[in-house]
Amino acid sequence: MEAALQELIDRIAPTQVDAYHFHAPAIDPGWGRLYGGEVLAQAAAAADLTVPQGRWLHSLHGYFLRPGKPGVLIDLEVDPIRDGRSFTTRRVVARQDGEAIFSLSASFQAPEEGLDHADSMPQVQGPDGLDPRAVFSRKLLDTVPDKLKERLQKPPAIEIRQVNPYDPTEPVVSEPRRQVWYRAVGTLPDDPVVHHRLLAWASDSHLLTTATQPHGVSWLTPGLQVASIDHALWIHRPFRMDEWLLYDVESSSLSSSRGWVRGRFFTQDGRLVATAVQEGLIRDRRT
Repeated sequence: MEAALQELIDRIAPTQVDAYHFHAPAIDPGWGRLYGGEVLAQAAAAADLTVPQGRWLHSLHGYFLRPGKPGVLIDLEVDPIRDGRSFTTRRVVARQDGEAIFSLSASFQAPEEGLDHADSMPQVQGPDGLDPRAVFSRKLLDTVPDKLKERLQKPPAIEIRQVNPYDPTEPVVSEPRRQVWYRAVGTLPDDPVVHHRLLAWASDSHLLTTATQPHGVSWLTPGLQVASIDHALWIHRPFRMDEWLLYDVESSSLSSSRGWVRGRFFTQDGRLVATAVQEGLIRDRRT
């Protein structure tokens, strides 16, 4: 397994202090506050570690309450509110210095057979032949802070290939839709928990930035404030993060400084495996 991927897996695997109490590191992604997807994945992992064996994460709903502070230990408290015959429910609060920065509700289910249908994957170019993320990252190096520049130059844990490349340094008006291929850089163990954590981590990217596209602005536009408010993820079917997944993202609303975005994950052979929804703050302070 590549070192960058192993490092990410280790970061999102919290340390257990007691039965329902965990600690997790707070790593600066390069912009001075924590990456929400990492806190989301850490909280989901803490919940999972308290769930009976044979029950897998199928949905989570989280609220980002305060910006996370890099370098300050994250304290995760799990509330085991229900263990039913088929479903298990957990609540998690992540704190730093005693203040809540994130709250999560998560549900787990034992696999069942039954009726089955799903959306079809849109017709898009496959990942082969698309430029890797590093090609586009180089264009950001003269724009972003030094810490983020350092991160962009490191080997990625998750390879990202955009179907229609979006350049945040030169945003243009376009429809609020983006399609991105994801794949972990290396072979992962078969344990579904590892794949679920990595999907939660990856699901927080490319969402709110898609909502800015009709306005010809980006997260790098001076005076534009962009931050996640809440995030939901549903896992519909088994998948592997070390095989290509298409993230089909679209935004249907932006008003009152809040953007709403949906993303669907498809396997390369067209199976819908997960859906994410996020609302976030997109506040224009330029005037």
